[in-house]
Amino acid sequence: MNKFVLAAMMLLSASSSFAADIKLPEPSTSGGMPLMEAIATRRSGRAFDTKMLSDKHLSDLLWATWGISSEDGKRVVPTARNRQDIDLYVLLPSGSYRYDAKANLLKQLGDKDLRYILAKDQKFALDAPVHLLFVTKDKKYGEMHAGSMYQNASLYCASENLKCVVRGLYDRAEIKQALNLDADTEVVMTEAVAYPKAQ
Repeated sequence: MNKFVLAAMMLLSASSSFAADIKLPEPSTSGGMPLMEAIATRRSGRAFDTKMLSDKHLSDLLWATWGISSEDGKRVVPTARNRQDIDLYVLLPSGSYRYDAKANLLKQLGDKDLRYILAKDQKFALDAPVHLLFVTKDKKYGEMHAGSMYQNASLYCASENLKCVVRGLYDRAEIKQALNLDADTEVVMTEAVAYPKAQ
């Protein structure tokens, strides 16, 4: 086999291994509903449309939750000593992903739909096409950081007329195993997001 063919095959193999990553459109970082209106409008919702969020809504949601908001790498929410020691995972019908804010993409971790694990005790959650998972090793501040993140997500949803609900009732051991998380890493909270169900 000549070197050109071998190089082409290696390039094809490398590119196909990343083909399932989702490159997100540039997020909007201005506009939207005025803050005080979003605070007044924010409500938990449990009646979800099963339709997938648009790429634009998904990109803006992820940026509002855990995006980079300054040239020096600061995030849209604070973390203790700016350690940024929490990750945002996303479960979609097409698989599980980790949000890479710097590259503005969803890095695929697996192609299995794991949303059912989060919906065993609350079946309504399976209707939501997007589940945000707040994943951390930080035992001291991790839940506080997750709270800042899901509040940002909730305010974005209020601004865009999306439905969301923060959830802590799920099989933590099963989702941890399904995501192949390290022993000291936990999913400390989740949030389901969707368009509102038509009445």
